[in-house]
Amino acid sequence: MLFLPAVAPPPTPSNNAWWFLFHGDRLLVEARGVEVAIPRWASTEDVGLLPVRTQFLGTLDGTPCYSGELAGEVGPEGTSFHALRPLLRVLPEEMFSLAGRAFQVMDWDRTHQYCGKCGGRTDPLEAERGRACAGCGLHFFPRITPAVIVSVVRDGKILLAQSSRFPAAFYSVLAGFVEPGETFEECVRREIREEVGIEVEDLRYFGSQPWPFPHSLMVGFTASFARGDLVLEEKEIVRAGWFGPEEVLRLRIPHHGTIARRLIDRFLAESPPDE
Repeated sequence: MLFLPAVAPPPTPSNNAWWFLFHGDRLLVEARGVEVAIPRWASTEDVGLLPVRTQFLGTLDGTPCYSGELAGEVGPEGTSFHALRPLLRVLPEEMFSLAGRAFQVMDWDRTHQYCGKCGGRTDPLEAERGRACAGCGLHFFPRITPAVIVSVVRDGKILLAQSSRFPAAFYSVLAGFVEPGETFEECVRREIREEVGIEVEDLRYFGSQPWPFPHSLMVGFTASFARGDLVLEEKEIVRAGWFGPEEVLRLRIPHHGTIARRLIDRFLAESPPDE
C-alpha cells in the first residue's frame, strides 16, 4: 500500500474515503467480529456525523484519507471508540501508522486554533501543513518531539529495564527525549548514564518510527557497553539487568510493530538461543 501525503483535497469528492475520526484521543472504528477496521465512507454526513473540523491527509493507493475531530462519543451503528495504543495489536501495520499520523495532525490542528503569542485566531496555510496568526503573522507547524531508543549489548547479553511507567514484569530497551541543543548521540549517552549509570560506545543508527503518544519520533540506535556498573535512577527504573537470548524469550517484552521490539528481535537474530 502506498500512502502519498498531501494538504489540498482532490477537487472531486471521492465515493469511498478513509475516515480517521477522534473524540478526544479515542479513534472511531468499525467492529468486524473480533477484528476492527477504519471506516470508509463517501462523507461523514452520509452516516450522520458532523465533525468539528477535518483535515485532508493524502491518499492511500489513490483513496483519499481524512482525519477529524468529533464533539461527542457517539458513532453510527456498528462502530465504537477505542484508545489508539491497543489498536497496535489489532490494525494492520499500515493502517495503524496512518491512524497515528491522523491523530497527530488532528491534535495539532485543534490545539493551534489560537496564537500562543497574541491570542488571535489562526488560519490554515494554503500550500503546506501549517497555520498562521491573522493578527501577528506568527506561523505554526505540526510539532514533532524526537526521542531516542537504544539497545545496549554486553558479552552476548542485552540491557533491558522495567520502567516505573510499565506494567509489572514488562521489560524493554531504554529510551528518552532529546533535550534542546543535543545531538541524538549525546542524548543516547546521557539517557543511559542517567537511568542506569553506565557508559556506552560504538553507537550505530538502527531506524526510526513515528510514535503518536502524542507526537514523538523514535530514533533507534544500537550500542555496546563501555564501562561502569548498573546504578538505577529509582524514580524512572524499577529494575534492570543483562539478559541472554533464552532469558529474553521468557520475559514480557514489547509487541511486534514497535521499534523497541525490532531492536530486541535484532539482538535475538544476532545472538540466537542455544538449541
